[in-house]
Amino acid sequence: MTIKAKIMDDQAIKRASTRIAHEILERNKGTDDLIFFGIKTRGIYLAERIAAKIKEFEGIEIGTDCLDITPYRDDLDVIDTKRIEKTLLDCDVTGKTVVLFDDVIYTGRTIRAAMDAIMDLGRPKAILLAVLVDRGHKELPIRPDFIGKNVPTAKSEIVEAHFVEIDGMDEVIIKE
Repeated sequence: MTIKAKIMDDQAIKRASTRIAHEILERNKGTDDLIFFGIKTRGIYLAERIAAKIKEFEGIEIGTDCLDITPYRDDLDVIDTKRIEKTLLDCDVTGKTVVLFDDVIYTGRTIRAAMDAIMDLGRPKAILLAVLVDRGHKELPIRPDFIGKNVPTAKSEIVEAHFVEIDGMDEVIIKE
């Protein structure tokens, strides 16, 4: 596959993260009862960045952790189940507003699995979804509450978000 376009650079990702942080605070009317889960792998970096922005604005740390949804996927028959590690927080989300973070939303199946994982931790007051890129093509009735960028794509294209923490650079690209 070759790179077709760079749709976000490091500055665009910073602007989107800042905007999403403000939108979360406005929607929640502050930081009370917020907890963040970043979906493994790249969702955690987005969650941590937005939590850092909120700390910068409000001076309050938001509990943030990585959510491995592998055991909840609906395609487990094609996954090597011997390598599954369940790394859910040992916490109760009951009565909390949970914000799930993912880098790119495509069909919605990852988010469905994440919601199942969250429900195993308790009954949250609400589950909200924040994504860096929404590329369309939903197969399930799932819509993000906070979106960095909407990018209409062809099903044959691949959207990749890269974060400096794991990839050495911040960018979002389309491959074909």
